[in-house]
Amino acid sequence: MNFALIMFLLLVLTGGIWLLDAVVLQKGRARRKTEPWWIEYSKSFFPVILVVFLLRSFLVEPFKIPSGSMLPTLLIGDFILVNKYTYGIRLPVINVKVMDINTPQRGEVMVFRYPVNPSLDYIKRVVGLPGDEVTYRSRRLFINGKEVPVKRAGDYNYVENGVNFVATERYMETLGSHEHAILIRPDAGSFPVSAVRSFPSRENCAYNDDGFVCKVPPGHYFMMGDNRDDSADSRFPQVGYVPFENLIGRAQIIFFSIGEGGHAWQLWRWPSALRWHRLFTLVR
Repeated sequence: MNFALIMFLLLVLTGGIWLLDAVVLQKGRARRKTEPWWIEYSKSFFPVILVVFLLRSFLVEPFKIPSGSMLPTLLIGDFILVNKYTYGIRLPVINVKVMDINTPQRGEVMVFRYPVNPSLDYIKRVVGLPGDEVTYRSRRLFINGKEVPVKRAGDYNYVENGVNFVATERYMETLGSHEHAILIRPDAGSFPVSAVRSFPSRENCAYNDDGFVCKVPPGHYFMMGDNRDDSADSRFPQVGYVPFENLIGRAQIIFFSIGEGGHAWQLWRWPSALRWHRLFTLVR
């Protein structure tokens, strides 16, 4: 669903009715006659839709974490605000960039449009910049031939799909100026070479059972989830390299978080399901 397009169409519709009434219809209406409901509703909703449209298009956009691919950084049920202007200002709906501001840096958590189906949004961490050589061997990450520093930080266990208990090893990884946690599953199998299919610039990669080496093409980024053994990301053809025009923005802050068994609209479940300690924390 293209929410931006829907918001734009509603904005045009309500604004057009408001303008039509002000210029034409109001003059022909009796002085004390009540406005038709469709004019009254349009006048009421237009300012609200305008504010939401502008905020969502140019400043921040809310995003709900739907999967565990970014554990332990982001949990299922986290609601985050995405900074829309940090990578440049784009015209809404048509997604044309009109102003450069910053470029993505290694280690930043980014929301982007799924290359195969741009109507879907994904969230991963930036690992490789344009021109980088990304190597992943024996669950160790190398950028341009240098191993990315990691240090053991205990264990991390979670329940997958409400049924499967998953035991992982937790590490602290330093990408650029960003230190963050990643998860490694010691019981995971070798790299699934059989799952690798054709994708744009596939020729830039070499795969074997131990991992891969990929050269990031110009204007593209290599993304990986923090839950390294349970993430569909640039290692696989379902995602592949992410072009700059697919970037939505940088994950900034967790403004709401509710655990399993609760929903944002179920106010009566907040005391037990709400993760109070995660509210208004920065995404690192």
